[in-house]
Amino acid sequence: MSTVSGNLSDLLHVPRQLISTNELLTVLWRGLSDLVCDYVFYYPLVMAHVWMLGAILYYLAWERKEGDTVDDMPVMRAPAPGVSILVPCYNEADNIQETIEFLLQQRYPNFEILAINDGSRDETLSILNDLAKKRKELRVVNLASNQGKAMALQAGALLSRHEFLVCIDGDALLAPEAVSWMVRHFLKNPRVGAVTGNPRIRTRSTLLGKIQVGEFSAIVGLIKRAQRFYGRLFTVSGVIAAFRKSALHSVGYWSNDMVTEDIDISWKLQLKGWDIRFETNALCWVLMPETLRGLWKQRLRWSQGGAEVLLRYSRDILRWSARRMWPIYLECLLSILWSYLMVFVLSGWIVNQFVHPHYNIAELIPDWPGMLLSMTCLAQFAVSLAIDSRYEARIGGVSRYYYWMIWYPLVYWLNNVGTTVVGFMRALAKERGQRALWVTVDRGLGKK
Repeated sequence: MSTVSGNLSDLLHVPRQLISTNELLTVLWRGLSDLVCDYVFYYPLVMAHVWMLGAILYYLAWERKEGDTVDDMPVMRAPAPGVSILVPCYNEADNIQETIEFLLQQRYPNFEILAINDGSRDETLSILNDLAKKRKELRVVNLASNQGKAMALQAGALLSRHEFLVCIDGDALLAPEAVSWMVRHFLKNPRVGAVTGNPRIRTRSTLLGKIQVGEFSAIVGLIKRAQRFYGRLFTVSGVIAAFRKSALHSVGYWSNDMVTEDIDISWKLQLKGWDIRFETNALCWVLMPETLRGLWKQRLRWSQGGAEVLLRYSRDILRWSARRMWPIYLECLLSILWSYLMVFVLSGWIVNQFVHPHYNIAELIPDWPGMLLSMTCLAQFAVSLAIDSRYEARIGGVSRYYYWMIWYPLVYWLNNVGTTVVGFMRALAKERGQRALWVTVDRGLGKK
């Protein structure tokens, strides 16, 4: 791969009067294109090694000491602190009964369930009311109109009876041991404000579903382990997270004008000095999109939400007290820059191939660097799936999805580049204070 320095050194040996403007522009263009291509290539390569190293260190420091299976849950000393499980619902008639029935199987001695119906237009409310008549653990809160997930969560938190809250989505299945695993963090350290769980993919009937199984291990799970080891998490998982109510109260609860309330509350808590933990044994089985359209809409919302957080807290992050958040903030900025430069490289490659071959740009897929990047990607998936294998041992493990990961760069990198670019522009254009309402999302084609 050529470099800018080489082009400029050659240029210096030519008399200035013999250098034409076109030649100078050509050299500068080639130098800029090489610099951009180097960044586009080396950024994911470096970050993959950073995440792998952090995840391995996290595993060695904490994870391997926690028993051989998730069934080895911590013993809660009597009397166990009360826990309120919040389930915000919007048009969940197809899933809510299964979700509540799973919650009732929690192996925790003292809990209540608050289902918050956020103005659903289907039969969600009637199903919840029927379930509440049969089970005393369930209470139903009805919001007459769609107020958004953040408002539904806040209503549930204010009406809850207990200090510790566990929040899941209305289509998620929470493992029976999950509450016990998360509560232990609050009891061990009073500075813990939130605990994020470990989402597992239910929908695996298509190529996209199978790839997401690997993605949630190699990307989501690996990054969360690394970020936890390095000090701060970008976000809790919106589908499964636990909170200390007093911590939520200290930051004003969830913001109702942010597209992704989970990213926002994570930053608010950590900027206030609260700690966030990652509990790998708190499993929660979730539904994910299995169509390209559904995947685009989901990742676009995630990207816009992340950009909104970066813009809103850009001043707060500069304080010395927020210094432990600086690496997270910088990495987010670099990832956005990488996406825009990736668009530049792709556009330049197209121009070079089909429009104006005179302006040469570095090869889109270099020879040995491309092989190195491919091997690093496969190594990242291998490390993460090896660490994650015990969490799905009862259903055949996750190693069988390894060979599907060859499609990940093609499907997800291009999708993530597009959603990052569009999401950041949407975040810039959005008016502050605009209510973020809940919409029905793609839930996959099957539940295998």
